[in-house]
Amino acid sequence: MTPPALVLIDLQMAADDPGWGPRNNPDAEANIAALLAGWRAASAPVYHVRHDSIEPGSPYRPGQPGHDFKPEAMPIAGEPVTGKQTNSPFIATGLEQTLRKAGHNRLVISGVLTSNCVEMTVRHAGNLGFDVYVVADACWAVDTRDFNGRVWPANDVHALSLANMDGEYATISDTKAVLALLQTA
Repeated sequence: MTPPALVLIDLQMAADDPGWGPRNNPDAEANIAALLAGWRAASAPVYHVRHDSIEPGSPYRPGQPGHDFKPEAMPIAGEPVTGKQTNSPFIATGLEQTLRKAGHNRLVISGVLTSNCVEMTVRHAGNLGFDVYVVADACWAVDTRDFNGRVWPANDVHALSLANMDGEYATISDTKAVLALLQTA
């Protein structure tokens, strides 16, 4: 059986920009590092997604310090990097074709932000027929203001986003469980 592909979403220095506001899940980077170590030790496939913003003021814009990958998620030789300009790496990129050509039908996804690029990637992947696992403790959200001005705490935003994905688009899991899944592949 082909091991699941690990897909890491937008794990760039821009995620630490103070403009995002308070976040949840402060251990996410340590869990991401554990996932990467497990996948690399098993010689299992790892795919990195990098946001290449075209917005002039975005910390994710190429040429800005925020465009660089976080140390915990730095790609190594042989790990593909897909640049994207939208919230889904399946739009206007070759990611779907790359995954299919390599025979990957199971994806393990983590990264930032749970309620934005992670959720969009998961919904898109689920709609494309991939069997998707979301690593809840290896992604995070930020406080979010709704259209009425209410600020929703990052923990609530994260939990609701995971609930939106659970079942229809993905299986919600944690680092320990997906590392065990990798060992059974």
